[in-house]
Order: sequence, then C-alpha cells, then structure tokens
Amino acid sequence: MTSTVRQLLQVKGSGVYSVSPEATVYQALEEMSQRDVGALLVIDKGKLVGIFSERDYARKVILMGRFSKDTLVKDVMTEELIYVGPEATVGDCMALMTDKRVRHLPVMEEGKLLGIISIGDVVKSIMKEQELFIAEMEHYITGSR
Repeated sequence: MTSTVRQLLQVKGSGVYSVSPEATVYQALEEMSQRDVGALLVIDKGKLVGIFSERDYARKVILMGRFSKDTLVKDVMTEELIYVGPEATVGDCMALMTDKRVRHLPVMEEGKLLGIISIGDVVKSIMKEQELFIAEMEHYITGSR
C-alpha cells in the first residue's frame, strides 16, 4: 500500500527550483522567498552539484558572521547529497529523512534529476494513505461501500 516516489512526483509535479553556485546567498534567499520553498537545488552547467537550504543559511552564513550579499552559494551549499530513486517508497524516504536529518531529497534516475521531494510531501502522502486505509477498514467492518 506504500506509494513510490515516482507516484508522488506524478501528483506533486517534477518541477524544481534551482540556483547557480555563483549566485549570492542573498539572491538564493530571494528566490526561496518568491517560491515559498525551504531549499534550492544548486545546478552548474546542467549538473546537480549541491543543495542550499535554510539550514545552510542559518548555520554557515548567519552563525559564521558572513553577509548574504557577499557570500556565494557554492561556499555554503551542502555538497554531499542524499537522494533517492523513483522506485523508493514514501516510507523509505521518511526513514531516510529522519535518519539523516534532511528535509529535502532530490530524485535521481541514471544520473538524471527527476524532481525533489520535501518532508511535507512525504507526510502528506503518508497521511493520505492512512486516510484511505481507515476508510477501507470502516467499509470492511460495516459491510458498506
């Protein structure tokens, strides 16, 4: 009954928001604000090279005394990416995100970026599955359809 990341992306969409590693942190923050997202994928010459998140900003810019208009994304982005394939289950993603303490997972297949999922996407998917399961159980117990 657990859906896959591919199914989640079919519902959510596979659009991604990205930033160049040469952009300033300020430009990245503006983009994140405009898009109402907590992270941007960092893409250089068509290749995924990192992710820049609110956590990167807080820990690597603000707490280090840097200035967002003078700091480049490439200097503070997370380069060690944790990603999943499209056949991973939503449950697998929840476990991975919890274990690795990340809120965003790029979705990759054969070196190609398919999309990105967030912890919010995963929680919504799990909640929807649970609601459907409960409804099915209620129908089974009451004998109605």
